[in-house]
Amino acid sequence: MVQSSSEQMRAWRGPALFSFGFRPFFLFGAVWVAVSMVLWLFSLSGMIDVPTRFDPVSWHAHEFLFGYLGAILAGFLLTAVPNWTGCLPMVGRPLAALFALWGAGRIAILFSAALPAAVAPVIDLAFPVVLGALILREIIAGKNWRNLIVLALLAVFTMANALFHLEALEGVYAAQGTGLRLGVATAVMMIGVIGGRIIPSFTRNWLAHREDPARPAPPMQRFDKLVLLSSLPILALWVVHPFEFHTGIALLIMSGLHLTRQIRWQPHHTLGEPLVWVLHLSYAFIPLGAFALGMDQILGNPSTAGAQHLWMTGAIGSMTLAVMTRATLGHTGQSLTASHATVVIYLCVFGAALTRFLTSLVVELNYASGVLWLAAFVGFAIVYGPLLLRRTPEKAR
Repeated sequence: MVQSSSEQMRAWRGPALFSFGFRPFFLFGAVWVAVSMVLWLFSLSGMIDVPTRFDPVSWHAHEFLFGYLGAILAGFLLTAVPNWTGCLPMVGRPLAALFALWGAGRIAILFSAALPAAVAPVIDLAFPVVLGALILREIIAGKNWRNLIVLALLAVFTMANALFHLEALEGVYAAQGTGLRLGVATAVMMIGVIGGRIIPSFTRNWLAHREDPARPAPPMQRFDKLVLLSSLPILALWVVHPFEFHTGIALLIMSGLHLTRQIRWQPHHTLGEPLVWVLHLSYAFIPLGAFALGMDQILGNPSTAGAQHLWMTGAIGSMTLAVMTRATLGHTGQSLTASHATVVIYLCVFGAALTRFLTSLVVELNYASGVLWLAAFVGFAIVYGPLLLRRTPEKAR
């Protein structure tokens, strides 16, 4: 007899943590990125040496992009794909095994100096490959071909991770390598694609509930597709030629396109609900980051790390927290309203992004940015951890 998703989750008698895909990956993704920040701050101050084959900056970049974001992508996809395809979600032991594979990657990378050179990369890359195979199986089973684009982006993200490892093994400074830029560019495209679906949809639902006559432009209209298709070659240009004048011009064009796209979603009508405005503000870091990077290239600024972190800390960090908080509330039967603690979490991650951007002027702000980042993700673990660790009441299913 075929079980429904709810029946399958109720049938699992093990820890609630493995009753749905978002639970382990959201919680321990946040925990890991907080632990990584502590280690990074201690390493930055010279108090410890991280026992990895990567140089400290490259380890920091890898674990925040591929380690952390890989977990959040897994949590999101394992939760969203069953809704897209009508297939049953992964629960129980298979979910625990996939989570263990992600955890093994984090440990292998952290202690890679004690391992043969190829071991840590193989263990690390096994997780996104297995995740991609699982998602492909579900898309084929559900004949949900329109979401192959998400799988394609995951494949490119995995290739970027592999390139990062290859560059590091060849002695290249991977923190400023092609692999990292390809990973960041792919993450920006993921936000453009997935955010372009959920932001106008959630905005419309909230405005309708409020009986506000304003309405965002429907998702994925012709203009949205134009913006996304135009962003692909511009981001590819940045990946391959990051410091050229023409790259700067292209990034400014991309900034204007995404800003125009966002204005069509009526962000100024969403100030009454943090769960909605946080999505808009997170997305705003895409045009903001493109503008800052573009100006760096045009002005010949040799250091673009601050501008790049508007994408990494700003767009990626804040959008993942926005999705994690909303999805956790929704899937655990809570009211879709942000608490005061949730608002503080949002403000801390935005503060982390802006202070990191300003480190080109005041280097000491690196520590302030790190502390704000820690406050955001430790805050998430404290506020949302209990919801992720306990079973959802039957009446809320």
